[in-house]
Parts: sequence; structure tokens; C-alpha cells
Amino acid sequence: MAQSLELLLIQFLMPDNDARRQAEDQIKRLAKDPQVVPALVQHLRTAKTPNVRQLAAVLLRKKITGHWAKLAPQVKQLVKQSLIESITMEHSPPVRRASANVVSIVAKYAVPAGEWPDLLPFLFQCSQSPQEDHREVALILFSSLTETIGSTFRPHFADLQALLLKCLQDETSNRVRVAALKAVGSFLEFTNDGAEVVKFREFIPSILNVSRQCLSAGEEDVAIIAFEIFDELIESPAPLLGDSVKSIVQFSLEVSSNQNLESNTRHQAIQIISWLAKYKANSLKKQKLVTSILQVMCPLLAESSNEDEDDDLAPDRAAAEVIDTMAMNLSKHVFPLVFEFASVSSQNANPKFREASVTALGIVSEGCAELMKDKLEPVLQIVLGALRDPEQMVRGAASFALGQFAEHLQPEIISHYASVLPCILAALEDVSDEVKEKSYYALAAFCEDMGMEILPFLDPLMGKLLAALQNSSRNLQETCMSAIGSIAAAAKQAFIPYAERVLEMMKVFMVLTNDEDLRARARATELVGIVAMSVGRARIEQILPAFVEAAISGFGLEFSELREYTHGFFSNVAEIMADGFVKYLPHVVPLAFSSCNLDDGSAVDIDESDDENINGFGEVSSDDEAHDEPRVRNISIRTGVLDEKAAATQALGLFAQHTKSSFAPYLEESLKILEGHSGYFHEDVRLQAIIALKHILTAAHAIFQCQNDGSVKAKEVLDMVMNIYIKTMTEDDDREVVANACMSIADIIKDYGYMALEPYMSRLVDATLTLLREESACQQLENGSDIDDEDDTEHDEILMDAVSDLLPAFAKSMGYHFAPIFAKLFEPLMKFAKASRPPQDRTMVVACLAEVAQDMGAPIASYIDRLMPLVLKELASPSATNRRNAAFCAGELAKNGGETTLKCYNDILRGLYPLFGESEPDDAVRDNAAGAVARMIMVHPQSIPLNQVLPVFLRVLPLKEDHEESMAVYNCVSMLVLSSNPQILSHVPELVNIFAQVLVSPAETPEVKAQVGGAFSHLLSVYGQEMQPLLSNLPPAHANALAAFVPNS
Repeated sequence: MAQSLELLLIQFLMPDNDARRQAEDQIKRLAKDPQVVPALVQHLRTAKTPNVRQLAAVLLRKKITGHWAKLAPQVKQLVKQSLIESITMEHSPPVRRASANVVSIVAKYAVPAGEWPDLLPFLFQCSQSPQEDHREVALILFSSLTETIGSTFRPHFADLQALLLKCLQDETSNRVRVAALKAVGSFLEFTNDGAEVVKFREFIPSILNVSRQCLSAGEEDVAIIAFEIFDELIESPAPLLGDSVKSIVQFSLEVSSNQNLESNTRHQAIQIISWLAKYKANSLKKQKLVTSILQVMCPLLAESSNEDEDDDLAPDRAAAEVIDTMAMNLSKHVFPLVFEFASVSSQNANPKFREASVTALGIVSEGCAELMKDKLEPVLQIVLGALRDPEQMVRGAASFALGQFAEHLQPEIISHYASVLPCILAALEDVSDEVKEKSYYALAAFCEDMGMEILPFLDPLMGKLLAALQNSSRNLQETCMSAIGSIAAAAKQAFIPYAERVLEMMKVFMVLTNDEDLRARARATELVGIVAMSVGRARIEQILPAFVEAAISGFGLEFSELREYTHGFFSNVAEIMADGFVKYLPHVVPLAFSSCNLDDGSAVDIDESDDENINGFGEVSSDDEAHDEPRVRNISIRTGVLDEKAAATQALGLFAQHTKSSFAPYLEESLKILEGHSGYFHEDVRLQAIIALKHILTAAHAIFQCQNDGSVKAKEVLDMVMNIYIKTMTEDDDREVVANACMSIADIIKDYGYMALEPYMSRLVDATLTLLREESACQQLENGSDIDDEDDTEHDEILMDAVSDLLPAFAKSMGYHFAPIFAKLFEPLMKFAKASRPPQDRTMVVACLAEVAQDMGAPIASYIDRLMPLVLKELASPSATNRRNAAFCAGELAKNGGETTLKCYNDILRGLYPLFGESEPDDAVRDNAAGAVARMIMVHPQSIPLNQVLPVFLRVLPLKEDHEESMAVYNCVSMLVLSSNPQILSHVPELVNIFAQVLVSPAETPEVKAQVGGAFSHLLSVYGQEMQPLLSNLPPAHANALAAFVPNS
């Protein structure tokens, strides 16, 4: 065989394709015989030309897996000996590397079986050799062997690390340093042990040196290995030392900003900054690196991409991702620098910089939302100015930024509608389709949360949009429909004049079947659902069947986005039709089930690349490749299917919510799906499952209440739902999912009361404690093991608001029995009230305490000394929300704190006084201050100097905004009047005026009006005809409202 094989190897290397093919066929036949192994080994050692020796090694690597077990011991020994000789004595580097690849395959089987005990000693010896080639090939082998027999290195790990560090610092050979760099990458990828990873931190200076040398030599592909190593170090739970972070950032910034380097190299460097911002944000802050990073990243936004460059690798796109991640994790450090960059760049003569200025503001609007809201005026000045820029790219970026603001800066952005909407209207006429499209997006996002403010703009907006819908490209029509949907949602009944025409136009879109038109059909389907919500059941019911039929027929077109929007359409229709939707359930629920049960299409991308493929050596395939273990490079998911699953999951919950007991035939299957989806790998689907479970629980109770064994079945469903929710609280790694689980639990407690929840209470309290201590799975991602100041932890506001809402829910259901549980939760909650915490945290605590005091009652008294200093301080907060919550809390503590609170009365009144003055800009704050005073008067009237307090108190009445305070306030006033308190009776003219305004207010409840009316009747009984002049001075509507309470003579 040996002789014929040698000829075939030579023939395989010939340029003649036919000769190559014939040789390949012959080799494949011979390779089925185990004797091919010693024959290939012979050619590896004796063939005259390096190409033949290399090909022999390549074929040996491919074929030896299937034959190794069948070889005689002496042949195995020959193979091992020949490979060692090839590695140490071979002059050709490609042959040496190919032989090293065979060693790693043989070692995979031989080392664990104890058949190659001298391999590791040989490698250590080789790595110390004075010969550069030996040191290099030993390191190459260490790299490849970690993938096959990495676990056998564990006892030698310390020696190996010392060896690798020494080779990284090899002064005589760049090849050895590069091989060491690759070996470090392999070892880091292999080890998951935090203690082992930590030891690699001291390698960082050497890794940086080797990488800089490689970049200078033009070996960018090798330098990239450094970024892969840093990636492993950053994602490891082991903390990075400060100096390491600083040196990695400096190197990454050098590479990021070097325009002479390849896009991929720069992208890898920028990606490292992004990972650091995500996983080690506090290290960046402590090492004062935020400024230097943004000074490089912000200008990168202005860098032009090459036409032939992959968009995903473009530096401006990668820089945008870094800025976004930093904004999300380090908002207060990022916003001032980005705002400064935007202010300066907006005046730059270069349009790319003007574009970058508004792009940067758009990017940080989510992470820096609270800070941007405080600077909305100057920020909008920059963006609205850019919307009038002569350059299309700048106008497009400004439209994008406005859309981002509309999405993330609610509700404050809406108050600027008078300046923003006219600018967007003008941009809709832009000559550029791209600017128009982004303007429709901005319009859609802006109008979505508007209310009646949109009415003055309704006609001009709809005129432009309806015209555009008829005359534009498909892309523009799609964004146009999205904008009309937002306007319809904002205008509600005021949209009725436009509804008929819009719905007629949608009929045309909802029958399109060409692939390129299906996105427009999806948007049209969504829009019909939104218009239906705006105009109401009465106007839509008769024409609905045709639209439902069109939506169902669209399901057969196999377009995921259309199915996603169709589920949304059905959800909206279910909401407006309620019981009228029952007839559609048999048609639409199976569609939702089919989407929920779809294969998500996750695909594994296998890395089969190997240097064997050079020169076509890889064409000879292996019969035994199943034995190889290729590396999994990444997993990609068909996101369209995820969105469809999420929409279908949401639809099931809404169908159940709105059809209640009629949902019975679908309950069991829905519960099965939602239970599965609550543990789904993607958070969007889990989120919708968590929300839907609450609705399904409501439907289950309606279904089972009429059945004999209904209470048992209802308890089973409650068990399932509560077990999922409690598990989610501590084990789910997504904060929004956890927040919704907490909100759902709070709702369930309100709906079903303490007795239903009592079996879960112990676990619920433990889970709440875990979240308050920030020890749940979703809170670990953020902090990692990055050493952090306890008081400076940034966290998700929505999550902690939801967690803090659980305490009032417990208190409401348990009353004073909540006291021992509150004692457990108190200290972890108060951690969020420290002075070093952001204002949102402190007001969250104060609002929570107020509601707990309201429902727990007297046991709050033992906490007054701890709470009152916090509440008094918050009364003077620069934030209106904080002042409002503090005023409410002060009142509830006074009401429920008993004698303990009395000593604080003067301090509370002093703290509340400024909130009644002209300097207080917020009506809701003033209303809550009035509520607090009212509660104080009600519980201890003798402790309040009414002659000083009442004039100030009455001056802010009637209440302007927070009518939840009405009962407390007008109860207090009525009590004083009905008891003929002399201090209140000196204010009769003001009282009459206040009462009249309360009685005509549509915002006040009948109970409040009855209370006020009774007080007015008492005044009439006391003063009789003396009241007449006061009544005759009132506007007729006010006088008539009071007249209803005049007793019949």
C-alpha cells in the first residue's frame, strides 16, 4: 500500500483536476483499511517534498479517529514516535503544524487511556528548548490539546501558567510570543474556574505588548486574539483589577481610533469597551475612564463607512452600541459628556459631526432619560435645529432622535408638542424619502402617548398622512400606517371622522399576497385593530367580520411578521368586543396555539475551519467526522418567530381576560403553553407568559365558580400560577419579567385576599427579601463580581418599584397582622433610602411606607423615629414626585402613628408650609400637602394652630390634580364645619366658593360631593339668609349646584 499511496499523494497535488479527482477516489478507497495509518506515517517522515508530507499529516488527522482502536500496540507506538519526530525534526513549519494537529487527535484517545504518559513531559521539555521551532510547536500543541484533553492539564495548571507567561515574554522570538498568546486564549476558553482565571490577570501587560508588536507588523488577525482573551476575562465572574481595566481600555481605544486598521480589528476593540461597559461598569467609573472612552466613541459616530464595508462592523455603529450600553449603566457620568459633544458638534461645519451630535442624543435617551428630561429645552433646541439642516443625513438623524425621545422621555416630551409637532409636520414634506420615513417613525412614537393635545393638529396631520398613504412607496406607506395608528390611539373618539376612510383604504392592503407587500399588509392589520379600539364597539361591530376574515386568511401566507400583527389585531378586537368576541374564539385560538408551538428555528453555527483547507487539502473528506467535536461558534435565532410567539402568548391572555368563562374549552391547552413559555429561553416570550398567566387565572375562576368541584380546580390553577411567579422572582434573569411577576402577585393579592394567598406567604416573603437585598438572579447580571460601593448600586427602577408595591399589597390584605413580616422587610427596604441613593430610590421607599402605614395602621408607630427624618428631608427635595410622596407619607404617619407622631407635628407643619406657597410649581404636590394637613387635623385637631393653618390650607382648595386626596381633605373641612368650629366659620365666603367648585367638578366622586353638600347645608342652617349675598355673587352653574343642597322649606 505504501508505494501506491505515495504515487496517489503526488497525483493529488497535481494541477490537473481530472488527475486530482482520480487520486481522491483511490485514496478514499484505501483509507477504509486501518493499514492506511502506518503507510501515511511513513510518508509523513520520508516523503521528499514538504507538500506530500503535509498532505500525509492532513489525511492522517482525518482518518486516524476511525482506525485508532483497531491498531496493534506496536503500530500505535510507531505513530506516536513518528509524530514526536516530525514535530522536533521537521524543517517545514506547515508540516510541523499539521503533525501537531494529528497529535491533538491521537492524544484525545491515547492520553485518557494511559497510552501516552510521556506526551506532557515531552511538551514541557520542548517548550524549554533553545530552538525557536520547538518552543513554538509545543505552544501550538498546548493550544489544540486544551480542546481535546484539557482536563488532564489541571494538575499542571500552575506550571503551565508560569510557562505561558515566560513564553509571552520571550525576547528572542516573535513566533513564540504569538503562539503563547494563542495558547493563553485556548486555556482561558477552556477553564471555568474563577481562581484559575484570576491568575491570568498578571498576563495582561505581556498580552498587550505582544498585541502591539503584532499590529506594528501588520498581523492584525493575531492581535485580535488579545481581544478574545479580554472578552473571556471580562465575562468571567472573577473581578478584574483596576490597573488591568485601565490598560485594556487604553489599548482598545488606540485600536478603535486607528483608521488604518481593518474594520474587524477595530470592531473587536470597540466590542471590548462595550463588554466592559456592560459587565464592569463600576470599574470604568472608579478608574475615571468614562471621559476618555466617550472622547473616542462620540467622534467615531461621525466616521464615514466604506461603501464595501459590512455594516455590522462599521465603527460608527459599534461606537453607538458602546455609548448606548454606557448610558444604560452609567447614566449620570455619560449624559453631561454626550450633551457637551452634541452642543459643540451641532455647530460643526462637517455635516457628519452635525449628524453625530443628534445621533448621540438619540442613542442615550433611554439610559439617560431622567437626566435628559431635566435638560429637554436645550436638547430639543439642538435636535429641532438639525431637523432644518440643509444636509439630508442630519435631518434623518434628527428625525431618528425625536422618535427615540418620544419613546423614552415620556411624559415630559409631550409638554413640548407645540414646538415639536410643527417641525415633524414640516419634515413629512422632506424631499428625501429616508427623512420622511424617519419622520413618520418620530410622529408615530410622539403621538402614541398624546391625549387631547393632538386635536388641534389632527386635521393637518391626517390630511398629509392620507395623501401619503395613496401616493408613496411601500416603505413609506408602512411607517405612515404606524403614524396613523398612534394618532388614532391618541385622538380616541375624535378620530371617528377619519375612521371610515382609513378602514376603506386598509381593505386594499389586507388582501395583498405578494411577498414584498406582506409587511404593508401586517401594518394595515395592526392599524384596523387600533382604529377599532378608538371608535368603539358600536361603530365597528357590523363591519368587523370582513376584516377578521381577511386577517385569518393572511395566516396561510407563511409570513411571521403578518402573523405577529394579526395576533395583536385579534387582541384589540377581543378587548373592544368583550363577550361579542366569543364567536371568533374557535377560529382565532387555534391560530394562537399554532404560533405558540412553532419551532423557534434556533440554528447552531459550527466552526469547521482549519488550516488544512489551505491548498485544497480539505477536499478529502473523513468517513469518521462524526467522531470529531467541532466548536460551536454561536447560536442564531429567527427573531421573527420569537416576536410571533410573544404576540400569540399575549393574545391567549387577552382572549381569556375578555371572554372569561367562555374561554373554558381552551383553558387546559393555554395553561400548558404558558407554563412552558414561563421558562422559555427568550425574555420577550417569558414576559408575555407571565402577564398572560394572571388573565388566565381570572378566566379560570370565572369558569370554575359554577362547577361542583370548581374550588379544587381553581386552587390547582392558582397553585401553578403562584409557583411560577415565586420561582420567577428569584430565578429569572430578566428584570422586566421579574417586575411583571411582582405586579401580577400584587394584583392577585388585591383580587383574592389574604386567605387565598396564605399558603404561599412564607415563600413570597422570602422572595421579596431576596429582591430587596438585590440577590436575585436578575440582579446579579448587573453587578457581576465587579467590586462596588454598596450605596452606589444602579438598578432597574421599574423592578424595584414593582417589588416595593408588594409591601402595600401585603399590608392591605393583612392589616395589622402584617407587622411581623414588615419587621423582616424594613431594614432591606430602608437601604434604598440612604442619602447616597438616587432620588427615585428614596421616593420609592417613602411611597411604599405611606401605603403600608395606611393599611397596617397602628404598628407603624414603632418606626416613626426612624422614618420621620427621611420624610421631612424629602419634603424639601428638588423633585416634585419626591415632595408629593413625602407629603402623602407625612399625613399617613400622622394619621396612623398615634401619640408617637405628636412630637413631630411642628416639624411636619414647617416642612409642609413651603408646599402651599407660590414657589411650589406642582399642583399634585400642593394637593398632597393639603391631604397631609387634613389628616393631622382629623386625628389631633387640638394640636394644630387652626387660626394660622386654616387660611393657608383653604387658599389651595379646591384640589387641582390629585383627587385621591379629596376624601381626606373635604372630610376634614366638613368635620370642622359640622362641629361649628369657630376657626373655620370665620372663612364662610371662601368655603361657599370652594364647595361650589367641588360640586361642579367632573373629577370629584358623588361621595365627595355628598360630603361637601352636607357641610353647605349645615352652613345654611347656621347662617340662613346671611348666605344669600354670597350665593348671588356666584356664577349661575355654581349657584345651581349648591341649590340642590338647600333644604326644602
